[in-house]
Amino acid sequence: MTDRIKKIFDSGKLRKIIIICGIAGIALIFLSNYINPVSRGNERTDVVSTEEYGKRTESNLETLITHIQGVGAAKVMLTMENSVENVYLKDSTTKTKEVEPVIRGVLVVCEGGDDPVVVERVTQAVTKALDISAAKVCITKLSE
Repeated sequence: MTDRIKKIFDSGKLRKIIIICGIAGIALIFLSNYINPVSRGNERTDVVSTEEYGKRTESNLETLITHIQGVGAAKVMLTMENSVENVYLKDSTTKTKEVEPVIRGVLVVCEGGDDPVVVERVTQAVTKALDISAAKVCITKLSE
């Protein structure tokens, strides 16, 4: 068995195949720098401003919160820490990721804001939906 392996490795054909595969691999690595990747349909290409992001999130929260039992009519206000941040490769125009704004706080004014059960339900919904702590959420009663 070891004699067969030695014959295979000693033959000139195997060495030539290994060298050709190595050169082909190196050539593919160099060529990959010049070939643009094919864009896929599921890539995100739209850029959302902080204002648009905030309004869309507020609207979504209002819709969600008004469907919670006992809430009634509701208004939502978000405060955000920063704007949309684009991260680029060093010395390049290639964007690697987009960091969405950090939510600093949420104010919810609703008809059921004086009921502790409703306040707890709304707090749980907001903290889970936005992945923020309950300390950043304020729920109060809507004036009549």
